[in-house]
Amino acid sequence: MATRSGTAVPPAWRPVAVVAGLFAALVFPLAGNYGLTADELYFRMLGDDPRWGYFDQPALAPLLAKAGSVLFGDTVWGIRVPALLCGMAIVVLAALITAELGGGRRAQVLSAAAAGTSGMVLAMGHFLLTNSPDLVAWCAVTLFVLKALQRGDGRWWLVAGVTCGVATYAKYVVLLLPVTLVVALLIVGPRKELRSPWPWAGAGLTLLISAPNLVYQVVNGWPQLVMARALSDGVWTDGLMFPLDVAILAGPAVAVIMVVGLVGVLRRPQWQPIRALGAAYLLGTALVLAIAPSGIDYTEGYLVPLIAAGCVLLDEWLARGRKRLPATITLLSVFAVIQVVVTLPVVPARVFVKYPASSLTTETFGWERLTRQVADAYASLPAGEQSRAVVLTRNFGEAGALHWMRDEHPVPRIYSGHNELYFDGPPPDTADVVIAVGVAEDRLAQDFRECSVFARIDNGYGLATTEQGRAISVCRGQKAPWNDLWPGYRLIGPY
Repeated sequence: MATRSGTAVPPAWRPVAVVAGLFAALVFPLAGNYGLTADELYFRMLGDDPRWGYFDQPALAPLLAKAGSVLFGDTVWGIRVPALLCGMAIVVLAALITAELGGGRRAQVLSAAAAGTSGMVLAMGHFLLTNSPDLVAWCAVTLFVLKALQRGDGRWWLVAGVTCGVATYAKYVVLLLPVTLVVALLIVGPRKELRSPWPWAGAGLTLLISAPNLVYQVVNGWPQLVMARALSDGVWTDGLMFPLDVAILAGPAVAVIMVVGLVGVLRRPQWQPIRALGAAYLLGTALVLAIAPSGIDYTEGYLVPLIAAGCVLLDEWLARGRKRLPATITLLSVFAVIQVVVTLPVVPARVFVKYPASSLTTETFGWERLTRQVADAYASLPAGEQSRAVVLTRNFGEAGALHWMRDEHPVPRIYSGHNELYFDGPPPDTADVVIAVGVAEDRLAQDFRECSVFARIDNGYGLATTEQGRAISVCRGQKAPWNDLWPGYRLIGPY
């Protein structure tokens, strides 16, 4: 189809589908290694009680976790199938963006492979995170904006607007893309796009579809702003590490391709109609560095399209010399293998714990042992106390693990003051026996007449996790009604 910059290249569906299939063949067999992350356990717990929205996130991720457990089995693999589908979708969208930019068959395969072996896509395709569907949405919105800008067909703005509105149910940060894009169009053009009704109609659709999210925020006192303040714990010096963080997020080799793509989008004459996409990335990065210097993941949605652009230029460079292809493929393959080993649970657990390269993977250790320890504490109570007992966890990871494994390891009702779980409390005043998991011992001593440490949390590997070494305490006789004590157990912020 004709575009303002030339002729659109048809998608190479078959080879791209092969790459997506290879991505699935690589990621899915590893999905069950080690265990779930704290976030995944939290999503699975929230999914059993679906709500319009949550204090710390929109509704989609818990729904995906629940859907995966129902459709594919309530196992690590089943819960992670939606993440795998998201990863495959990103791989395909990277190739479609490349085709829209004029990249041929080889460029599209390179783009799909580069995106699929980047650290961020491997992580989003393996772990079920709010970022998993969010990254799909960013890629899709960018593809539709490309079509609108290059083809001069304003109807694509409507599709982009609908997609952006739906994406707010995964993560609100997707709104950063249209905001920075409008500013970028004002700065670098083409400004006539903003004189057309189509972009504004698309923005209206975004607002209309995302309105329930806005209403939820208003009704509940803007909890997302409270969470944003809690998450914005970085300092300005974090910004100095931003280039290194991007290199880690994408992978060293893919990061080079991305930088080439950014320069190409900003300077290549054929891509003048889409120059605003490159400028939007720079604006978004500057905004994130100013507001939340440690929020590197807020900008990752810009990166896949830049990787796609870089692959178009890489393919053109390869076409100018036959000897360049083998060396380039070898180099990219070596870095891809390194990225896979670093990001995914490839090595045996006892090897990983000696060289813990991924913080997300570190979170997956020890949940079953923790649940067994808490169940043992519950079983040790006299029968009369078991009926009055509750579990109180410090964070949502502990609560999610106990909730998910409660059939194998029975425990009483679970409470936590962390984020959304705070609103399920306080426990009833009849709950005068508490099994406290990971809660600060001085806090418990302040609020209960009697407390004793039943055990110390041990993941079995000596791995330094958030839980390792914390106390599992049995406390009796709260000194005040639970309504008075409960605010003291509130925790706002990440795991």
